[in-house]
Amino acid sequence: MLDDKVTNNDFMVRGIRGATVVSANTPEAIEEATVEIVNEMIAQNALCTKDIAFAIFTLTKDLNAAFPAKFARLCCGFDMVPMMCYQELDVPNAIKMCLRVLLTVNTKVGQNDIKHVYLKGAKALRVDLERDKAK
Repeated sequence: MLDDKVTNNDFMVRGIRGATVVSANTPEAIEEATVEIVNEMIAQNALCTKDIAFAIFTLTKDLNAAFPAKFARLCCGFDMVPMMCYQELDVPNAIKMCLRVLLTVNTKVGQNDIKHVYLKGAKALRVDLERDKAK
């Protein structure tokens, strides 16, 4: 029988958010943006790919030239990570050409110590995080 008690030493599943703006609707630009944001999320959170439970990528409707998951698999070592790609909700006046990422990870790191990563024009999505970095 499995012990279902959770202690402070146990791993928890946490979400790490990231987003960036892609320079063009081309496979090359989507690859560049995907690799940059994923590698930055991994570096800032000291992740190992074996600790990633799954990844979700979303793209705004103006980005449809390639699947970001393909580039995470080929360039970031995500060959065993389950991934899905979706179209982002088309909200009026939202940031265009935006690639968003949600990594769910098994970690002992507390929620307040997770480092969410927003690059380029996507920094506007979470200005509160930029203020926190400045403190």
